[in-house]
Amino acid sequence: MSEFWYCLKHKRVEPRDGCRNSDRLGPYGSEAEAGRALDKVEERNDEWDNDPKWNDDALED
Repeated sequence: MSEFWYCLKHKRVEPRDGCRNSDRLGPYGSEAEAGRALDKVEERNDEWDNDPKWNDDALED
């Protein structure tokens, strides 16, 4: 099985042998999926920011 990572340092998709894992997101099952890593992060952040169960602002009076 091929694995790909998105390197935050170099802003590109890398194979298994790339930068340190602390500088990468992944692994992903395809190069295309790894290329969408930052989009996925943004989508998840938006979901969590708007989740009423986890919205800290909702607790403030």
